[in-house]
Amino acid sequence: MSQTNTDRPNTDRAKTRQTKSGRTKSGPMKTGQTKAGRLRVMQTGSVIGCTERQRATLIGLGLNRLNRVRDLEDTPAIRGMIKKVGHLVRVERAN
Repeated sequence: MSQTNTDRPNTDRAKTRQTKSGRTKSGPMKTGQTKAGRLRVMQTGSVIGCTERQRATLIGLGLNRLNRVRDLEDTPAIRGMIKKVGHLVRVERAN
């Protein structure tokens, strides 16, 4: 006789908890993670003469032409990417 998946609880789902404001939240925040904010990133410098890694970082940010603007989540990963190409971009808080 084969065993079915209904006999055991589903451990694949993320555990959710309710905050004081009544909203549900899945799991605790990771260390170094801030509340979700937005950053407006604009490419101000050319990729001519840049390394291949810097070009790939700009593409990862969604930038590949001068004066192109992207609104991105304010996460540690995005901040690290911006730090690597800081001389090619301008950053401000998006509202």
